[in-house]
Amino acid sequence: MATLTKKDIKLTRTETSKLSTVDFNNLAFGQVFSDHMLTCDYKDGKWQLPEIVPYSPITLDPSAKIFHYGQSIFEGMKAYKDSNNDVFMFRPLENVKRLNISAKRLAIPEVPEDYFLEGLKALLEVEKDWIPTNEGSSLYIRPFIFASGKGFHASPADEYKFIICTAPSGAYFSGKVNVLIEETYSRSANGGVGFAKAGGNYAGQFYPTQLAKAKGYQQVIWTDDTTHEFIEEAGAMNVFIRINDTLLTSPVSDRILDGITRKSILQLAEAEGIKTEVRKVKVSELVEASKNGSLKEMFGAGTAAVISPISGFGFRGEDFEIPEQDQSFASQLKHRIINIQTNKTEDPFGWRVKL
Repeated sequence: MATLTKKDIKLTRTETSKLSTVDFNNLAFGQVFSDHMLTCDYKDGKWQLPEIVPYSPITLDPSAKIFHYGQSIFEGMKAYKDSNNDVFMFRPLENVKRLNISAKRLAIPEVPEDYFLEGLKALLEVEKDWIPTNEGSSLYIRPFIFASGKGFHASPADEYKFIICTAPSGAYFSGKVNVLIEETYSRSANGGVGFAKAGGNYAGQFYPTQLAKAKGYQQVIWTDDTTHEFIEEAGAMNVFIRINDTLLTSPVSDRILDGITRKSILQLAEAEGIKTEVRKVKVSELVEASKNGSLKEMFGAGTAAVISPISGFGFRGEDFEIPEQDQSFASQLKHRIINIQTNKTEDPFGWRVKL
């Protein structure tokens, strides 16, 4: 099969750009969308050539299977611009690999890597002026696939849409996050789709999170589905716990997403001489560490927030505060990752990809 190139991608430019109407000094996360999007249809048993078209609504038949059986997956990425106006992505090959892992689990046709990567590069060239340069801002990138094929039969669709949209965005969270350890609801189960970035995974999180917010928390800490003894994820992020000078995180599994930021933190920590352990962590261990003073830090890690410090957690009606550290692992690792992403420092890992 021939490799897709930029000249294979048809471009239809918008007649009126929205760029001049955007206040890049006051960007919320994922609320403003750029002028164009990449779209590609799967039909007749194969992916058609992708196109770049003006950002616009999508028309679907009421019987489209996305509405009935939830075949929907997505990724989250960012593009950055340095002081020379050069554009960079962070580990994009990991995103396309994970998208296709998710696709396989939900019986969605896998997207050819060149369609994803070359299509994304072509889109970013068109939308280069939409990439913010303000500190803490970036162009958030949302690739997603959903079932567009029609029918009420409970089976995989025969047609799908692959779309990439972009949104100039500020910080995902502002300040630290207070979390509630969840013991009633589960994010995912063994043999399920917790390792995939499936839309339904996130839909199922909203109600328990609403309950936590009503109690004064911003997010929940998910525990295992069987015993609720072990810590798994923090909201929609992987979670890290620092006990004394060791950084702990749960191993990936059927229930836990293989986060790209997570694996980057583990590599960076090793390079920085920070001791890490990838193992199961009991809630009781976390509570005891808080009580005896050995719990130094806790933070979530993901593409949107990069690293989000956790200021405290609630468990069975009791609140536990996590003291601030003068030189926290969270700030040290976040600084290193962002500097690599924005081309402010060397990239010894080969993560940064220039457009």
